[in-house]
Amino acid sequence: MYKTTLLITLILATRVMKSSSEMSTKQDWRPKVLVTNKETPAKGVNLLKEKCDVIFPENVPATREEILKLIPGVDGIMWVGHHALNGEVLDIGAPKLRAISTMSAGMDYVDLEEFKRRDFPLGYTPSVLSDAVADEAIGLMIAAGRRFHEGRLKIDNSQWYIGPQWMLGKDIRASTVGIIGLGEIGQAIAKRLKGFDVGQLLYSGRKPKPEGNKLGAKFVAQDELLKESDYVFLAVPLNNSTRHLINATTLKQMKQTAVLINIARGEIVDQDALVDALKNGTIFAAGLDVMTPEPLPADSELLKLPNAVIVPHLGSATTRTRDDMSALAAHNILAGMEGSPMLSPYPY
Repeated sequence: MYKTTLLITLILATRVMKSSSEMSTKQDWRPKVLVTNKETPAKGVNLLKEKCDVIFPENVPATREEILKLIPGVDGIMWVGHHALNGEVLDIGAPKLRAISTMSAGMDYVDLEEFKRRDFPLGYTPSVLSDAVADEAIGLMIAAGRRFHEGRLKIDNSQWYIGPQWMLGKDIRASTVGIIGLGEIGQAIAKRLKGFDVGQLLYSGRKPKPEGNKLGAKFVAQDELLKESDYVFLAVPLNNSTRHLINATTLKQMKQTAVLINIARGEIVDQDALVDALKNGTIFAAGLDVMTPEPLPADSELLKLPNAVIVPHLGSATTRTRDDMSALAAHNILAGMEGSPMLSPYPY
């Protein structure tokens, strides 16, 4: 009897120890998240580290091949950069991968149809960068319209001449401004223009928006916008319908005194046609944060033009904005891995 009782006690004790061990293991388990660039702002990375084990590629920037090798076994990915994000990534990550968030607003490098087909949780970070991009858009508007780059070249070449007709630029006051694409960035640009006393604000897109009325903007066809505007802002996503939206034909619709500002994606503009238009005086000037390809080669024709203000894709490049983008991407991933709605899911 004593031996039987002792045996039962030992068995129960073993089971309790095993159960405690299993519970401890379960509690200690942490999801594994890949962040594809080790220079990602700490704000988002630290949010992930509170609940996850975070890994990074060794190189900066990492190659796509290096990233793909790290995907097997991860539960989530913060996709930082513009490497192709497609079905190959999902196949390599299956069946463990549960959520991905980009750290960007533009999604032209993502195979959205494939993500939609698989109903895979995908987040992105559009809203938090709108103000920074709009700020830069206004900066490019002023710099291109007032010939800042050309003026600096005059100084560099000892061609500074003082005279009443020298280096005259374009006014913003009383001008007509057109915005192609009145999304969040387009709206942020429109809000900033209110302080410049523009004469008329136009916008074009697929359909009129209630926000346009609130901003005092008039919805018009793109042809009319190009014909009437003194400044044209491009603020549309890159897709099949917007690729080379601005080309030799549409550039000729613009005023010879017009300024083009592109803070969206380089391929929205036929760059060769733009170079010709700037050389030939088809339009007055251009301010570009984006171009094709990126990085732009140092011998690019664009860089030789005095009436082209070129910035190396710095639209969202402020400390606060990049911190906010990384934090939003982290929250998207944490929610997606838990099966909860993301804070900023991509709207398929």
